Amino acid sequence: MYAVIKTGGKQYRVAEGQTLKVEKLDVEEGASVEFDTVLMIADGEQIKVGAPYIEGARVSATVKSQGRGPKIRIIKFRRRKHYRKTQGHRQSFTELRIGGISGSAASGSHKAEAPVMQKAEAPVLQKAEAASVQED
Repeated sequence: MYAVIKTGGKQYRVAEGQTLKVEKLDVEEGASVEFDTVLMIADGEQIKVGAPYIEGARVSATVKSQGRGPKIRIIKFRRRKHYRKTQGHRQSFTELRIGGISGSAASGSHKAEAPVMQKAEAPVLQKAEAASVQED
């Protein structure tokens, strides 16, 4: 069973017991977090897709740690102009461990069904009628 959640402007595919790094959340280590922005839940062959979110679906997680990623160096350089700028950046993240996914896909399985539209049928003309229509 897995779910797709949205946090920090990104979408993540999560499963129970998985550990992942997301954009920094203002939560202390060891605290539990619940995500209600669940876009999709899949349980085997049963898939439930929200429009845009699934009502009543929740993904619970616990915060393992807060940290900062590796340093990224930004360099601007213009040759022969005596111009050089360097800058660094470290992105903050929150490491989560997914605890559970609630709002099962079995309660309302979603299958893509196109609306049934009936085709407007043109009247069928017999050969004799078709010939008489052409003569007019």
